[in-house]
Amino acid sequence: MQRETEFRACAKDPDRPRPPAVVRTSLPGTSLSPADARQFVRAALADWCELDVPAAAGLTDRVADDAVLLVSELVTNAVVHAGTAVELLCRLDEAGPGEETDTLVIEVSDHHPSRAVRGEQHPPPSGTPEYGRGLQLVATLSESWGITYRTGTKTVWARLPVEGARSGHDSEPSVSEQAPQRGPRTADLLAPLPKRVTHDTEWVNRGALSFLAEASDLLAGQFDEDLVAALAGQLLVPRLADWCAVWLDDASEGQARAAPGAPGARLARVWHTCEHRVEELRRVLEKDPPWLPEAAGSGACPVPWPGEGPASESSGTALAYRLTAGGRALGTLVIGRTGLLRFPDEVTGLIEDFSRRVALAVSTARRYQRQANISQVLQRGLLPSKVAQIPGVQSGLVYEPRDKGGPGGDFYDVFQAGAGRWCFALGDVQGKGPEAAVVIGLARPWLRLLAREGYQVAEVLDRLNQLLLDDATEAADAAAAVVAVAGGQGVPTDGATARFLSLLYGELVPYEGGVRCTIACAGHPLPLLLSPEGEVRAAATPQMLLGVVDDETYTSESFDLRTGDTLLCVTDGVTERRSGRLQFDDGDGLARALAECAGLGAGVVAERIRRLVHEFSERPPDDDMALLVLRAE
Repeated sequence: MQRETEFRACAKDPDRPRPPAVVRTSLPGTSLSPADARQFVRAALADWCELDVPAAAGLTDRVADDAVLLVSELVTNAVVHAGTAVELLCRLDEAGPGEETDTLVIEVSDHHPSRAVRGEQHPPPSGTPEYGRGLQLVATLSESWGITYRTGTKTVWARLPVEGARSGHDSEPSVSEQAPQRGPRTADLLAPLPKRVTHDTEWVNRGALSFLAEASDLLAGQFDEDLVAALAGQLLVPRLADWCAVWLDDASEGQARAAPGAPGARLARVWHTCEHRVEELRRVLEKDPPWLPEAAGSGACPVPWPGEGPASESSGTALAYRLTAGGRALGTLVIGRTGLLRFPDEVTGLIEDFSRRVALAVSTARRYQRQANISQVLQRGLLPSKVAQIPGVQSGLVYEPRDKGGPGGDFYDVFQAGAGRWCFALGDVQGKGPEAAVVIGLARPWLRLLAREGYQVAEVLDRLNQLLLDDATEAADAAAAVVAVAGGQGVPTDGATARFLSLLYGELVPYEGGVRCTIACAGHPLPLLLSPEGEVRAAATPQMLLGVVDDETYTSESFDLRTGDTLLCVTDGVTERRSGRLQFDDGDGLARALAECAGLGAGVVAERIRRLVHEFSERPPDDDMALLVLRAE
């Protein structure tokens, strides 16, 4: 806002010194940064035009496109090869004495100066990281460019000539009013080959980079390898090929290389310009897949045209590309075009770049899926396989972790502790993920063990509290030892030693005409007891969290569950569900919701509370949610 005010003031007072037209931003070293950089540069150019910056009068659509393509490739290069955060600067310089045009300066800095910018166009040796067009694009688009090294920083800069009026010629239209002098659009450049090859190399490359940038954005958001393969086919056909096939190796096989038809390789996707030929082409390729030599790298490798099906009507050229990422072959991409003796070099290079992006997307999807599978297995191990059936008691349960693929911080258990005795627990661990899983892995088995050894409710909490404190002390000692071995580098984080747990734990003993309930609440939302008449009251008193205070003595309280009485136990994912500044339990909101459930079964009560919690806000829940309903029959 301050910069805008300065420019407005300068527009009214031509003699007033103008602030420099320069913007900066920092981007993380992730695959999403190139897209953010493109958006940032376009927004900066639009702002300068809107604010009537003098040099902006010469900004054409072509200059904007060049700037976006250049910054996209440089940020991609920095993210892939340096792997650090990226600093981006965009500056619009007015022409100085002896200069004919204004210039747009782009600077992209990373913090790994020892890693050079990649610009070579020949295939890299085995194990070399993926790379893009790099310096070739910079040299093609820019008036001048260079690389500046500073301590801990490497900056690639480029100067683009601003085509149009010099500063002071206010009669020239702004970029929003100009009729841009542009070459063919991206869609034209990537049209069927007979039309595309008539364009000169400069525009082919310009359209290619736009295609690669948008393809990267689409592929980066996919976490399923089959969807990546499907997207690859839809992006290539019919723009660059008449048909496309993607083979993916079986990740469980652990092969160093996978080729079509090899054990463990499967035909994941087939795409054709004529939809009715897809299944026919699939049958042909499954019967006679193309063969790649063992020495084939990530570049284009000619393969025989399929001999049946679509090939029986015509012939053409087919190329295969190995999909490799991190030195590991993940599959093969095969394309074909009818009536073509050979693909133009510009196209083969473009598809090679595209195949690298496909391989990276497949690798990312597999890592995500492996992590999700590990988390699901871990989650299943941390929760009971089934809920015990208690004579004379209905039970209803809802458990929804915030992260559907990972272990949450909430847990529950209902189990038989001995003859005529059943126990239940609802807990919430500080934190999420692996640290929470460690605490749950300690707490739930110890609860069962102590209960089955005959310890009373309060005694179970006393011993579990001491167990968590002892474990935290051992974890802190181990972390301190690691720091000492490392020469004092690094400090143990709180997450590595904190073992805080809120717990609602109780015991049920059925008898003729009711159920005797003994319960204790340690730092947990209080359980609520609903009578058949609709009256609601708290069924326990609050006590200290487990794992906080040494030698804490816990107490329990007992009451009878008569026929029709309902006990509701929840975690703070229910009570603290937010809608703006309001929480679900503000003004005894949970008690009011429970009072309206009088006379309903346990499962119906659990589902109604769950629905009300979700409907309380339009936003998805930001915490794990668990609730247990016990109703005496």
